[in-house]
Amino acid sequence: MPHWLQLMADSLPSLLWAGLIFTIPLTLISFVLGLLLGLMTALARLFAPRPVSAIARFYVWVIRGTPLLVQLFVIFYGLPSAGIYLDAFPAALIGFTLNIGAYSSEIIRAVISSVPKGQWEAAYSIGMSWRQAMMRTILPQAARVAVPPLSNTFISLVKDTSLAAAITVPELFQAAQRIVATTYEPLILYIEAALIYLVLSTVLSSLQARLEKRFARYGGMLEANA
Repeated sequence: MPHWLQLMADSLPSLLWAGLIFTIPLTLISFVLGLLLGLMTALARLFAPRPVSAIARFYVWVIRGTPLLVQLFVIFYGLPSAGIYLDAFPAALIGFTLNIGAYSSEIIRAVISSVPKGQWEAAYSIGMSWRQAMMRTILPQAARVAVPPLSNTFISLVKDTSLAAAITVPELFQAAQRIVATTYEPLILYIEAALIYLVLSTVLSSLQARLEKRFARYGGMLEANA
């Protein structure tokens, strides 16, 4: 077996283990929390009083206007100077959650705004409250439109978790860096890490396509019954 292939085979379990223990949990947890934060931020920008809406706009402006790597450094390396100490994984989780929250809020705000006003009027005409109209009428329609952009955000997050290596989270990419430090074979190990990310992205893109088709069929059924 060629040396490079043997090295990739020997390092593969360590890389996959780091991905299973750190990369995947970091991605899933931060995406779910970021999605909830994004929903609250979008609703605040659309419906909250002006002071609350202004705070939400400021949050989105700051996060979208600064690099994710800088945000991670501020949280992990900067906050200790203010007396706030966080371990690497919670710091990365906070950073990714805030980042996903800002970007997903713009997606959610756009899709909620795209729902025709007649849907609100129809919900109110049958006695629904604002909350009932939002939960039963507006959000289900908005969710169907939001699936593609939110899925793309999730796939991007999988790749962006490699930035957590910069704040010492032992995820997939840092596992590759540690092996490089002992084998002195950066090209082989970094290509292997890239291939793992490529496989993950390909699988997720395939799942995204299936999810979009399912939502498209669901939307067609709703329109047919309307």
